Amino acid sequence: MQSRLDKSPVATWWWTIDRWFLAAFLSLMGLGIVLSFAASPAVAERIGLDSFHFATRQIIFTVPALGVMLAVSFLDSRQIRRMSLIMLCLMLVLMVAVLYIGVEVKGARRWVSLAGLSIQPSEFLKPAFVIMCAWLFAEHKRQPDIPGNLFAMLLLVLVVSLLVAQPDLGQTMLTTGTWGIMFFMAGLPWLWIIVLGAAGVGGVFAAYTVFPHVALRIDKFLTGEGDTFQVDMGRDALINGGWFGVGPGEGTVKRVIPDSHADFVFSVAGEEFGLIMCFFIMSIFAFIVLRGLNTALKEHDDFTRYAVGGLVTVFGLQAVINMCVNLQLVPAKGMTLPFISYGGSSQIAIAISMGMVLALTRKRPEKRKQMGFALPQRALPAE
Repeated sequence: MQSRLDKSPVATWWWTIDRWFLAAFLSLMGLGIVLSFAASPAVAERIGLDSFHFATRQIIFTVPALGVMLAVSFLDSRQIRRMSLIMLCLMLVLMVAVLYIGVEVKGARRWVSLAGLSIQPSEFLKPAFVIMCAWLFAEHKRQPDIPGNLFAMLLLVLVVSLLVAQPDLGQTMLTTGTWGIMFFMAGLPWLWIIVLGAAGVGGVFAAYTVFPHVALRIDKFLTGEGDTFQVDMGRDALINGGWFGVGPGEGTVKRVIPDSHADFVFSVAGEEFGLIMCFFIMSIFAFIVLRGLNTALKEHDDFTRYAVGGLVTVFGLQAVINMCVNLQLVPAKGMTLPFISYGGSSQIAIAISMGMVLALTRKRPEKRKQMGFALPQRALPAE
């Protein structure tokens, strides 16, 4: 245990970190490992791999993800901005490269291989995009003559264009929705709300018209016709599990769904551990989002407010989309459940995002001064 008199970086970090956030993130990582052992053996055996191939790799991904999250949490806001700018520039270059040298899967190019590692640049782009937009919004509010809002719009257009080119419409909607919420936090006028809302509806209609696979998924969702095997099985697994589940290892959905260890791990959790486990998982995500938004609401620094609000928003929206697909409430979309679904790029990228949240919500002296609190002074010995 660290003493409050200890002024080392680790001790200072321990006494200033938001431990509720830290506990929630560690809980999700732990659940990811447990559910990987429950969901992945059947998938591995079906494709001729060792039973615990994916579970072992989930642990391998989680260890560096935890290290990255803790390392980022030591940074201050200026270092967060610098890191995000570098990461944004690098990921934009990789987003362009993936269109030419990326690995094509089911008609989409989203992955690029570097030094034998497969990387999905869009996952790492999201936290950097949120931080840079937060900085631009904050700079415009601090000095209205700085066209921060305009630059944030141009950055959105650039990112959305690269995502649509892959195409990755799920990430496009997630990124655009998060940007809109951040813009609203920054004082978006009502006229802009109407304009952006109309643009969003137009974008969905355009995607339905231009991309056949989008039209097919929406039509299948609305009519229930066509190949709806995965989503039907995911929903049936949750129904079959009931309140308390059929027991660890006794589920059937993981034996037939190809993505039971990734996109449909929530269904596996519901079937084997019951709706109680599903509600527990949902409550952790809800706690993170609500605590993040509440912290952002109380924050005096505009940049920190927008950044924390944006990071927990994209985190929460991604979780909601994944769980709604499992519940057959929205059209099928390949999107991971943060920290729980299998995936290396997703794990590391989300760890960076939540490391930023931990860093920006640390209790710092300058924040205490802004809130009107006096800094505690160490008692001087009597002369």
